[in-house]
Amino acid sequence: MRFLMTTKGADAPPPTQEAMTEMAAFVEEMTRAGVLLATGGLDPAGVHISASGGKITVTDGPFTEAKEVIVSFALVETRSVEEAVELSRRFWKIVGDGEGHIQQVFGPQD
Repeated sequence: MRFLMTTKGADAPPPTQEAMTEMAAFVEEMTRAGVLLATGGLDPAGVHISASGGKITVTDGPFTEAKEVIVSFALVETRSVEEAVELSRRFWKIVGDGEGHIQQVFGPQD
């Protein structure tokens, strides 16, 4: 099962060197285990695309408050949603306060 785990922006202080070291070790562990498929940060501004009645509209961002914007993601492959939740718990213990989502990814796998 694949899951997309996202985090929202926040007004949190920058991570400490200790937190960055711990996160690097966590990412390396997940990568070696074959659980982490991709991870990265996202441009908070982005581009919004909508389609209605055959008309495509493209609008430059930003669109919402900084704390509501998705700013990073991890694509993981686990045996269950419970395992994905546990990985997210470990992530938040390192990062501290914040908010995010876990959503199952459907579709063909590479």
